[in-house]
Amino acid sequence: MKIKTEQFKKEARRALASGNMQLAISRASKRFSGLRSQAFQNLPGGEELRTRAHQIKTEAVAHLDEYVEQFAAAAAKLGIRVYRSPDGADACRYIEDLARAQGIQTVVKGKSMTTEEIDLNQTLQQAGIQVWETDLGEFIIQLAGEPPSHIIAPALHKTQQEIADLFTEKLGVPRYEDPEKLTMVAREFLREKYFQAGMGISGANFALAGTGTIVILENEGNARFSTTFPRIHVAVVGIEKVIPGLAELGVFLKLLARSATGQKMSTYVSLIQGPGRNNEADGPEEMHIILLDNGRSKFRQDPELRPSLYCLRCGACLNVCPVYQRIGGHAYGWVYSGPIGSVLTPQFLGTLRAKDLPLASTLCGACAEVCPVRIPLPDLLLTLRRRIVEQQGHSGWERSLMKGWAACQTSPGCYRTAFELARLGQDFFPGLYPSGLELPDKNFHRIWKDEYQD
Repeated sequence: MKIKTEQFKKEARRALASGNMQLAISRASKRFSGLRSQAFQNLPGGEELRTRAHQIKTEAVAHLDEYVEQFAAAAAKLGIRVYRSPDGADACRYIEDLARAQGIQTVVKGKSMTTEEIDLNQTLQQAGIQVWETDLGEFIIQLAGEPPSHIIAPALHKTQQEIADLFTEKLGVPRYEDPEKLTMVAREFLREKYFQAGMGISGANFALAGTGTIVILENEGNARFSTTFPRIHVAVVGIEKVIPGLAELGVFLKLLARSATGQKMSTYVSLIQGPGRNNEADGPEEMHIILLDNGRSKFRQDPELRPSLYCLRCGACLNVCPVYQRIGGHAYGWVYSGPIGSVLTPQFLGTLRAKDLPLASTLCGACAEVCPVRIPLPDLLLTLRRRIVEQQGHSGWERSLMKGWAACQTSPGCYRTAFELARLGQDFFPGLYPSGLELPDKNFHRIWKDEYQD
């Protein structure tokens, strides 16, 4: 995947000019956010569960080395071949070598952001191995030759009409706009790939240290096909996914689906404990788990940014982020987008290489309010901003601008004048300002002082 973090501003401007994309993202984000809000209102003790989830992840990451060793030992006892991989290139090489040794020509994949992170598809395709994404959203963007634009809804940026055109162009089928018919087209096409595939690849939402179990949550059933039908199953698991055991899993199961899609529970919850056994009707002959580091151990040593490893990849922070809703996921230039992407990407790729991303936030705090594990995302963004300044320094005009802005913040009259000028600027330069810009309440400064300064 070509990384475009340095082109953030250019890509953001391009996204702002795409009315179809903004419409598609706005509709989906509002729907997800509304469903999430309703789901948590109907969850007794939901806020306490979020606090408990934060505590579990804090403890698990603090003792991650121990839990990873425990998981690897338990998984090996189940007949799973466990491989500890230091980085993405090494993990890809392991899978490619395995496929070559087994004579595998076709691979099917369940949805996995971790395999997107390491560019696995490209590696296998360059080796002459066919790779097919089986999640509907991932299948759509694979046909389009695009990266995912959302953590849980990869094709969120595409309208129904665009998908209909894509299927007609790439699959040679009549143009259907009905979602059910489009889904059936994808299902019929992919069913043949399951029969051809010698290897199925998945990620994992959780890995249970006590039992060597991996847990996969999904709504389509494609991950179950990918992990049970092919002869070999390979799971690529980031080491931060390891948690102590079933008791802790119960907490996360109540939170993850509600945060992601507003469901009480994902349609399919698979707990996988090794290859198929003699008395079982399905299951792979071999199972491999790749425990991927790829910088995670380094992140763990950073006490200020360590909470980024708590992320469950639910996408809730994207759905409420005003910046993401305007520019979508592709503008962020890599696999992870939205607030969590603005925190993770600089750690994976380098702070200065992705220096625009921590600035792509209003610091409104909505992301922290919905995070199921209470990651303090605004604090992490501020930490990265500070480090960027420490590494490259402030320019003279930036110092002057910030002093002027600070002075304006202390004056209600100056503050309102600035918004009046912004409103006028919106009329003359509509491309520079978001639509619907509203003046703050006339009592804003009094409210701000009463609520936050006292």
